[in-house]
Amino acid sequence: MTEDGTSQAAQDAPQDTQDRRAPRAPQDVPAPQAPQAAPVPAAPPAPQAPQDAPHVTDHGGGVWAIKVPIPDNPLGHTLVHVLDTDRGPVLVDTGWDDPASWNTLVAGLVALGIAVADVHGVVITHHHPDHHGLSGQVREASGAWIAMHAADTEVVVRTRSSEPGVWFDYMSAKLAAAGAPEEHIAPLRAARASGRMRTLPGLRAAVPDREIVPAELLPLAGRRLRAIWTPGHTPGHVCLHLEEQHPANLPGNGRLFSGDHLLPGISPHIGLYEAPEDTRVTDPLGDYLDSLERIGRLGPAEVLPAHQHAFTDAPARVRELLDHHEQRLTGLRELLAEPLTPWGLAERMEWNRPWEQIPYGSRNIAVSEAEAHLRRLVKQGRAEAVPGTDPVTYRAV
Repeated sequence: MTEDGTSQAAQDAPQDTQDRRAPRAPQDVPAPQAPQAAPVPAAPPAPQAPQDAPHVTDHGGGVWAIKVPIPDNPLGHTLVHVLDTDRGPVLVDTGWDDPASWNTLVAGLVALGIAVADVHGVVITHHHPDHHGLSGQVREASGAWIAMHAADTEVVVRTRSSEPGVWFDYMSAKLAAAGAPEEHIAPLRAARASGRMRTLPGLRAAVPDREIVPAELLPLAGRRLRAIWTPGHTPGHVCLHLEEQHPANLPGNGRLFSGDHLLPGISPHIGLYEAPEDTRVTDPLGDYLDSLERIGRLGPAEVLPAHQHAFTDAPARVRELLDHHEQRLTGLRELLAEPLTPWGLAERMEWNRPWEQIPYGSRNIAVSEAEAHLRRLVKQGRAEAVPGTDPVTYRAV
């Protein structure tokens, strides 16, 4: 997702084609037939389980994954992890706020012999709707606490308190400054002027009631789960290090719930953090690359990401991503032999489909990614803004 939650899921954005691999997938186990579930409290109403059995993976050692669908998104699903603790089950992420997603999450818990009312807590890797969307419903049904890094909680609070029109104005201004053509900006202006603004993801996201503090253990009875701050995909993204022996005795340093930070076959979207009235100039790509190196040094035995599948050899995957982004930055610098706006750069970047075939919302995400790469090149002294240009163009140095 973009940082303000106004676009479709980041995974819907065009992906580059250079970093693909096929690491070892986990051993999936069929979910048992769901027993009669304890009734779900009246708020929200008890859902009907999906006809198909939920896809549940047993990772051993009191850790499971439930494949929760993301509606109308090619990525397909979020892996919601369930962690057994001495005070009850804790979820790592919850999935998209959609009836089918909620039904699948509840059915997956039932397949594990867990009623949603028994959930003790929710730990959120980052604020995007495909991770945090159902947190409020889980809390309503169970009284569970919700924990998130302060930087992402700030985004949630800011988004909830802003009128939708503020985001349309902000996006229109940002796209104009990036060099987007008027025909691309016009639909945003029209929606703002007409007042017919559709509901945006994130406007009703639950406000967390606990803070995840980097480097500290989360208070989970009987488990050792340590927060690692990994900004880049969002300002408050965290990975969660389970500091326990791998149940299959795989070599390495425990297990890592990596959210969207480290995925086995794709690179997460890295865009800008900024929001209305935020004057900070950030370097999200630099943050992401620094965070990757920290995870590579950690050397977990197994990575449990929020999308795709579990995998091993995190240091190798980190090296692939670091190499990929350096190659990408080098290629973009070559494109800047001709001064370009961020929009012009995005048009020329390599995606998994031609620019003309990229959907409207995904183009906005692509431009944000181009801007993040430009920020990195400028910070490294490899590119600069051309004085006197409006919209601003950039050139290689």
